[in-house]
This record gives sequence, C-alpha cells and structure tokens, in this order.
Amino acid sequence: MKTTWKDIAPVPTSQEFIDIVLSRTQRGLPTQIRAGFKISRIRGFYTRKVKFTSETFCEKLQAILDGFPRLQDIHPFHKDLLNTLYDADHFKIALGTLSTAKRLIETVSRDYVRLLKYAQSLFQSKSLKRAALGRMATICKRLKDPLVYLEQVRQHLGRLPSIDPNTRTLLICGYPNVGKSSFLKSITRADVDVQPYAFTTKSLFVGHFDYKYLRFQAIDTPGILDHPLEEMNTIEMQSITAIAHLRSAILYFMDLSEQCGYSIQAQMALFSSIKPLFANKLVFIVVNKTDMMKPEDLEPETQQQLKDLLSQNSNTELLQLSCVTSEGVQEVKNAVCDRLIADRVAAKLKAGQASQAATSDAPTGRLGDLLARIHVARPLEGSVSETYIPEAVLNGTHKKHDKEDPDRKKLARDVEEENGGAGVYNVNLREFYDLADPDWNNDRVPEFFRGRNIADYVDPEIEQKLADLEAEEEKLEAEGYYDESESMEDEDDAELRMKANLIRNKTKLMMNEARMKKSLKNKAQIPRAKKARTVDQMEKHFTSVGLDASAPADRARAQIRNAKSASEAGGDEMDIDTHSARLAKSLSRTPKTNRLTDGLGVRSTGITDPVKREKTARMAKLSQRKMNRMARQGEADRHETASLPAHLLKGKRKQGTHRSR
Repeated sequence: MKTTWKDIAPVPTSQEFIDIVLSRTQRGLPTQIRAGFKISRIRGFYTRKVKFTSETFCEKLQAILDGFPRLQDIHPFHKDLLNTLYDADHFKIALGTLSTAKRLIETVSRDYVRLLKYAQSLFQSKSLKRAALGRMATICKRLKDPLVYLEQVRQHLGRLPSIDPNTRTLLICGYPNVGKSSFLKSITRADVDVQPYAFTTKSLFVGHFDYKYLRFQAIDTPGILDHPLEEMNTIEMQSITAIAHLRSAILYFMDLSEQCGYSIQAQMALFSSIKPLFANKLVFIVVNKTDMMKPEDLEPETQQQLKDLLSQNSNTELLQLSCVTSEGVQEVKNAVCDRLIADRVAAKLKAGQASQAATSDAPTGRLGDLLARIHVARPLEGSVSETYIPEAVLNGTHKKHDKEDPDRKKLARDVEEENGGAGVYNVNLREFYDLADPDWNNDRVPEFFRGRNIADYVDPEIEQKLADLEAEEEKLEAEGYYDESESMEDEDDAELRMKANLIRNKTKLMMNEARMKKSLKNKAQIPRAKKARTVDQMEKHFTSVGLDASAPADRARAQIRNAKSASEAGGDEMDIDTHSARLAKSLSRTPKTNRLTDGLGVRSTGITDPVKREKTARMAKLSQRKMNRMARQGEADRHETASLPAHLLKGKRKQGTHRSR
C-alpha cells in the first residue's frame, strides 16, 4: 500500500494551466491555411485543433486527479489523517470540481466539433474555433481556488512522514513534555526536535530501527491533553488518529517527577480517557525520568493508584527508563519488541486455526494456504512399507558400470553408437512397455474422440457391408420395389419409399455439386474470359430460342469493311468476332464533339458564341472572388510555414513577457 505521496506532480495555477495547454496546441498544430484550400480541409484543420486542445485539457486534469489519493481506497489511518489535516469534504469538493470541469470541456469540444462540420467559410471556422477555446479557458479560470488549494495540499502531503500501517510499530503517546521525542531519538536516528517545553512536536515523526533482523518503526505523536474529543485541536487529533487506527504496541509515557507541568493524577486520568482506543493492542506504561523520581519513591497513596491502574488492565505492563542517563532505554525497547513479535506470531497462528476450525474439511486462511502446498503420502491402513535393499548390494556383487569391461551389460547408448549414433539410429523406447500383451508395444498409439478410443468407432468390415447394402438397393430398384403404386396401402412401405427417394435425390445433388467444384477449380461459375462467336453460331442460337436472326446477322456482316450482305454471300463463310464488331460499332456511333463549346470540359460553358462565352467566364470569375477572399489567411492567423518553422529559427527571447496571446 502506498504510504507516501512525495511523487505527486505540482499543480499549476489556472493561468499557468491555460498557457501550458494553448502553447502545446500551437506547437502541435500551427496554423497553416493558404488560399485555395477546400472548405472541407479548413474544417478538418480547425476540428483537429479543437479536439487537440480538449484532449490536452482533459489529460492534464486527469493527471491531477490520478495523482492525489482517493479516500475510499487508502488505509483508514491515512483517511482520518487527511480529514484531520485538510478537511475531507473540502478535499473531495476540490477534486470533484476538477472532474466536473473535465466533463464540461469534453462537452464543449463535442458541441463545437458538431458545429464545425457545417461551417461555410474560413471566417466561420475560425470563429467557432476561437469560441471553443475561449469557453475551455473560461472553465479553467473558474478552477483558480481549487488548484491553489490542491497545490498547498500537495506540498504538505510531500512533507508527511512515510508510515506503513501494517508493519511492526511502536507508538509513543502521552502528555506534552514527558520525554516522548527523547526516547524516539535514543532508539532511532530520527531528526526530532527536543526542547524543554511543551508542544515541541506538532506533527507525527517516524524513526526506524532493526531488532533481531526485523525492521521496526517508532512513531512519536504530539502531546495530548485530557479534555473531550470535540475540543481537541489538529495537533492532538493526529495522535488520536494514530492510536485508533494503527496496529501497534502503545507506549504511554508518564513523568512521575511532574516536571512536565502536569500532575500524576492528571496523567493517569488521561490514560483512562483514551483507554478505549487501546483495544486489541499491547499497552506499556513507561515511567520516564527515573533519575528524578522512581515509582518506589512515591507516596503510598499514589503508588496504590498506580497499581490499581495496572490491575484494571490485565495486558498492561510497567516499564522504567531515563532518557537523560540512557538507563533502561535499550531494555524497554527490547522488551516491547519481543512482546510485539510474539503477539503478531500468535495472531497469525490463531487466524489460521480459526479458519481451519470453521471449515474442517478444507482449511483456509494462512494455515490453509500452507497445507495446500504440502502433500504427505501415507500407505493404506494395514500395509507396511519396509526398506528394500537389492541383493547384489547386500552381497557385494554389484559392480559399477565400466565401459572397458568386456562382460559389462550392453546399454541402449551402446546399441545406438554401434548403429551409427544419434540421428542415424533411434532407440526403441517402447521395448520395455508393460502391457497385457508384449506384441502391443510397437502398435501405433490410438487417438481419442469424446473420451473413447477412436478404434472403438471403426468397423473393420464397413466396406463389405456398404457394398452388400448397395447391391441390395440395386436389386430392389430393378425389381420395382420403390416404384409408386396406387394399390399400396401400407404406411410403413410408403414412408420407406419416400425416404429412399429423398436419399437418391440428395445423392444426385452431392454428385453434381462435387462435379461442378471439380470442373470450376475454385473459379467463378459465370465465364469471365472473352469468347469469340461466329455469325452462324449466333443465328443458330437465336433460331433455337425462337427469334428472327436475319437483321442482327446482316448488321454484323455490314460492319466488316468490304463485307457482302447475307443475300449475296453464304452465311457459313461469314464468321466474325463479336467483340471486334461491338468495338467497331461503338467507334462508329461516338459523336464528334468540341469540349470547349459543347460543355464537356472542366471550365467550358457550352456556349458557341465566343463573345458570350468570354462574358460568361468573366462573370463566373467575379462571383468566385468573395469565396476566394474568405478562404485566404488573414493577419489574425499565426502563420508558420512547414519548411521554415519560426520556433526553430528564431533566437532566444529577450527578457520580458513571453505571452503571445
């Protein structure tokens, strides 16, 4: 879990935010609009500009939202600490304002992109772009106060100590000026300010030390006064938050010499007041400044009150030390760490045993996870597993394999080397298979289908049975068994004949389909290649379909240069290519036109009179002038050519304002 937020990116002010986004937009999409651009191209350019600005705004806002912690996702200690220091409601409102601004900017971008689709000119496109960017900048200006507040929160979060709520922790608490910071400085290297006056520590301080190769963290809390929770200030609430939420060993410091400015009775009363926060925690009452006053030197009445306080809390232990003389400091640290380690181990074992008792068949939790990884194989009841030692080993006749021994046992590797080595000869790995029949060792391993051996589905006599069935069908068909008869009244025979007819039709369809696939060879069924046909073939086809072919045949023969008509020449000798005939016919029918005068050219008018044609062209050019003027770039456009970008060729800017907007 994340325990520090030192890597949160700085939050810019609203004006810096706008400058960053608009500068990035200008660098990413510099204005490049020239005369003659189509309106669709102009629309697309300004649409990209609006989308790019919106995406940049949303990206920056989302980065800020992701950088700050979400209160519902962090540890309760950090959640209450943030609430104490910054007011959780104010923090949520600031982040919610940024989220709302992000949604509004997306809406503005979506609306103006829709309007830009219907822009009719450069001026209209540019106006819509300026309006879109202006509305986005206005929304960002309204974030002035939330951005300033979040930047202050970020700076303070970066200064907070890194506290891990789940590690081994020693929490030091008590009245002000009782020696809490002195003890932390004695056992760790934490840079804590130690002064002889109250409320020197105004925030949480953390120090780390190692004990028995384990890392511990000690937390020094600000002093607490004995008054109701509603009257406690921010400094005291930090201590209450740490005591309430951190799983730690509590070290409640007391000053019996009363040099801290508070009486012993007041210190014991504070312990009784915050005792509900010590539930399920190890609690130690640490008596500091024993060089000035020890518990044995107290008055009998005060000693009895201190004993009663310890007896009321069975888990509470009394320890003594002096930070000035360092007497008992290491002993207190060692005692607390030992108790804390033992308590954490017992808690883990207890959690595992509890989960095992809840589900005796399948233990869960830490113990269950551990048992799931371990498998202990045990023999069945009544069977005894004894140690077996080969006789050759017992008799001493066992010999180590020696390659030079002529009487050695021949291994599979030796057989392989004798037959050419690896790659030439393969050792039979199935030779020693333990099967019911040794002849099965070299059989091919069958495949499986739907959980059964594929061999179970194979009938070795399937071909003979199929041939007999087909012969029987041919015999019945020859005898007329499947012929329809009006005198048949048996429904079973009628159904049998109907099914046989369906099977025969299906067989014919399958045969035809296979034949077509074989002939087409994955080609289109309609012939795509050009094929030549003779006039005689055309006349024969027309006659077969009942049409008169004399006129088409005469027209085809007449299109051939120096061709004779059908009445003068025999039809069998006049064979022509229909494709050539169609080409000649199309060329003969193509009209001879003038693209300039007949309106077929790009800039032609279709007017034959040259004077009127010139006047019409002049009027068209005059009407186009306004549209050309609106499509050119104006002085408001910041124009940077692609070949000579200004930001790469200009020198360093002089001192002064850098704002170009």
